[in-house]
Amino acid sequence: MSLFYSPQELLTTLGERAKECRLASGRRQVDVAKSAGVPLSTLKRFEGGTNVGLDVVARVALALGAERDLANLFVVPEAGSMDELLERNRRRIRGKRPA
Repeated sequence: MSLFYSPQELLTTLGERAKECRLASGRRQVDVAKSAGVPLSTLKRFEGGTNVGLDVVARVALALGAERDLANLFVVPEAGSMDELLERNRRRIRGKRPA
């Protein structure tokens, strides 16, 4: 399996995994769509690998109990040294805007 995806391959993989998760939990598409608050046609498109909005992905993840996985999508790598940790902290402080 390749570690690199095209955008379409990634969409297809996410849709397939959502479908597998739904099937593993014994739920029908119509039930997940209702729980997610999205039209059935939108859930079908998502499971089929079609581009849908991030809000749809988040809603489906919540309906399937997979929100933790989605929340961990962009995990910041651990610092390898104290210097890296201090540099990240410096960037974070510098990047903040006044309220």
